[in-house]
Amino acid sequence: MSHVVVIGAGLSGLAAACHLIGAGHRVTVLERDDVPGGRAGRLERGGFTFDTGPTVLTMPDLIDRPLRAAGSSLEERLELQLLDPAYHAFYADGSELTVRHGHEAMRAEIERECGSADAAAFDDFVVWLRKLYEAEMPHFIDRNFDSPADLLARPRAAAQLIAMGGFGRLGPTIRKRFQDDRLHRLFSFQAMYAGLAPDEALAIYAVITYMDSIEGVYFPRGGMRAVPEALAGAASDAGAEIRYGTTVTELLRDGQGRRRGLPGRRTGGRVRGVVTQDGEAIAADAVVCTLDLPTAYEQLLPDLGAPRAVNGVLGGNYSPSAVVWHVGARGVPQGKAHHNIHFGHEWAGAFEDLMKRGTLMGDPSRLVTVHSLDDEEAAPEGHSTLYVLEPVPNLDVGKIDWERERGPMRERLLGFLESAGYPTDILEEELVTPLEWQSMGMAAGTPFALAHTFPQTGPFRPSNVDRRVPGLVFAGSGTVPGVGVPMVLPSGRLAALRVQEMLG
Repeated sequence: MSHVVVIGAGLSGLAAACHLIGAGHRVTVLERDDVPGGRAGRLERGGFTFDTGPTVLTMPDLIDRPLRAAGSSLEERLELQLLDPAYHAFYADGSELTVRHGHEAMRAEIERECGSADAAAFDDFVVWLRKLYEAEMPHFIDRNFDSPADLLARPRAAAQLIAMGGFGRLGPTIRKRFQDDRLHRLFSFQAMYAGLAPDEALAIYAVITYMDSIEGVYFPRGGMRAVPEALAGAASDAGAEIRYGTTVTELLRDGQGRRRGLPGRRTGGRVRGVVTQDGEAIAADAVVCTLDLPTAYEQLLPDLGAPRAVNGVLGGNYSPSAVVWHVGARGVPQGKAHHNIHFGHEWAGAFEDLMKRGTLMGDPSRLVTVHSLDDEEAAPEGHSTLYVLEPVPNLDVGKIDWERERGPMRERLLGFLESAGYPTDILEEELVTPLEWQSMGMAAGTPFALAHTFPQTGPFRPSNVDRRVPGLVFAGSGTVPGVGVPMVLPSGRLAALRVQEMLG
């Protein structure tokens, strides 16, 4: 039985472990933290429990797939609640819109708030989104690429995407379909998940809009942290060994010298295992690494130059970052949903601030997630946990001194919460800036990895294998297919397929 070591018990690593154990391999997962989750982590303080990573969960079938590979299922491991509305949008002019679940409910919302013309346009929009997803998911997202030439292997799907305008720009595509400016924002802000302004993102990233606006947004009982716990539980029950509090410091590779009877660590050669912070050498037939790619090359492959697209200094274009303020407060907000988007007056100019000028948004839009509305474990009765997110420049382009800006940012966010009607009697808090993301090993101080520009999409995105290092496979948001909970789960499966190819 082949032995595979997985570095990291985040979502991609756990998905890879489930697929590998299901394929008959012996699997050991090594996680530096004390709990599973990686970026989908948790923070417990003063009776409050915070989800510290992604807050929006879509496409639950992508969770079910690795669970089933490990002999379990979504129904067995997770209790999901459909959020309706998926989002509550607040606009600077005082108006509001909600993203309702289901075609008819959302159509009625649009007709009531925006008029019959936009309601009719929504009918065509849903058809277009569904066709876009059906063409894109199996052919361009959920598959491995060895070279850009692989695109030619499925010419019909490529031709369909071109004919549908998938390689146009998302912002203009949405504006052509709807008259109401509020809908332009509501159906294109998802480009931020791909690390781009709506007017720069390819229209194919409307697939993200499809995932949350059409297929629905869910919340797992026990919080988002329940997702990695479910995957870890399924992998463990199927026979995988998961070791927490274990940091991998080196890769064992073929070469001269021996360390405890295992291959040495000379430059070059096939990967044969890993070394932990305690000096323990663990032999493996293959290794799946889920570290952010620049961190992986810097810490584990110092003898190799990272591919150009991986290194922001040499050409990689990284997504904007975010300040996230975790707040435990006395009181419960009224008139708010689980996910709330507060749009500023400014739109295009705010993205210029963020991505071109490297400054804070002059008129920011913000996301506030109130986990405690649907998670009784998140806060004591009569209290709330708030996840407040403001996009900010990453450290590559940003001109912000975060040591000095931390206090003023907190005060601005506090003023925003007060004016927007959220509780502000704060009992516990944690402010996360790009400096903290960087300290966690995230390149350019962003948790959103490489942006999904055309040269960093599909076969042009950094591969999950480096031919110079046989036996090593990458998974996670920095490689294929990309960023976000829906994408890193297939990333784990694609990594497992690469291991299968290597080991036969």
